[in-house]
Amino acid sequence: MTAPPLLDESTAAFVQDAVSIGAASRGAGDLPVLARASGCRVAPDRRRVALYLARSQSAALIDAVRATRAVAAVFSLPSSHRSVQLKGVDAELGPPQAGDFESAGRYIEAFAAELEPLGFSGELARALLWLEAQDLVVLWFTPSAAFSQTPGPGAGAPLRPAP
Repeated sequence: MTAPPLLDESTAAFVQDAVSIGAASRGAGDLPVLARASGCRVAPDRRRVALYLARSQSAALIDAVRATRAVAAVFSLPSSHRSVQLKGVDAELGPPQAGDFESAGRYIEAFAAELEPLGFSGELARALLWLEAQDLVVLWFTPSAAFSQTPGPGAGAPLRPAP
């Protein structure tokens, strides 16, 4: 029997929403390396997650993922602070598929709209996450662990696999 996917439909929708996405791995000396993702795509079966990265801004993370295949990603909705962390040990980098650059563009616009009511200009988000089509690289991984990271008494609690 195949285990159910770790992400339920609600969590899969959440990580693809207008959330802040931070990706991390470990570099030389096990020091953390971080990069911002410019969007996310979850496979239809909810077993794999793709993060959109700007190659030019994510070189250290890309090198670390190539060396370790380990990745952790935090998805946080600024207006509510709802946060989820996903970890994987099989990360791999690949080229974008058809529609990925457009998906990243929609994400950037949605994230900008999420930040504006909080007093941040949309230009800030656009500048922070800006990328060009030829700079886009996709980091795929299978979530092997998932946690609620929303501040409060449930922070750090493991997410249960979908039924």
